[in-house]
Amino acid sequence: MTIDNDDLMNSVIASLGRIDAISLDELPNIDLYMDQLTTFMDERLKKTTRHPESDKILTKTMINNYAKNDLLPPPIRKKYSKDHLILLIFIYYLKNILSINDIQTLLEPLKARFHVSDDELNLSRIYETAYELQIEELEPVIEDLKKKYQRSVQTFNDNDLSEEEKKSMQLFSFIALLSYDVYVKKLLIEKMLDNITEAKEKEKAKSKAKEKDKDKGKDKGKEKGKEK
Repeated sequence: MTIDNDDLMNSVIASLGRIDAISLDELPNIDLYMDQLTTFMDERLKKTTRHPESDKILTKTMINNYAKNDLLPPPIRKKYSKDHLILLIFIYYLKNILSINDIQTLLEPLKARFHVSDDELNLSRIYETAYELQIEELEPVIEDLKKKYQRSVQTFNDNDLSEEEKKSMQLFSFIALLSYDVYVKKLLIEKMLDNITEAKEKEKAKSKAKEKDKDKGKDKGKEKGKEK
């Protein structure tokens, strides 16, 4: 059976246009118990999964593991706030492309703003900015997909290939283009996160060196005091 790549591409673009990102206004303003939290996430993010009928969005075990791995602050009196929800949504998207360690590095400055009521820079403002960026990026992403698809249909146009072979290899070209794009961007993200980690390690090393110098100074002072 010949693969209809045009129909596939149109289906992908249509599905992107229906991405239902959660806006800040849609996040509950009341604290939620675990079951309420998982129900909300399941209802709102189910359509983003590969297999909506079986894929799990968020479970009690997942949430507990995020807390154990220092990705998420613990609940307050068994309830989760809007700030918890914001962090969990970020984790949900990031875990598909980044390791736990990388997510920890990326979310550290956000965790520092956890339950900060300052209107200048709180988690709600950070989330709203990320949401706006996501909406702005949708059209450019679709245009880029179209460009890559058009390039892929120019490949494997050999006369000795059957129509089915041609379509199959052009689909391979399209997926290869998309995969390379993902690979390069993931590499860039990881490099930036590594730079952040390296800078923190250097700062820790400097602090330790200063502490050692202070201790040495104290020891010398004690020795001089004994000599007197």
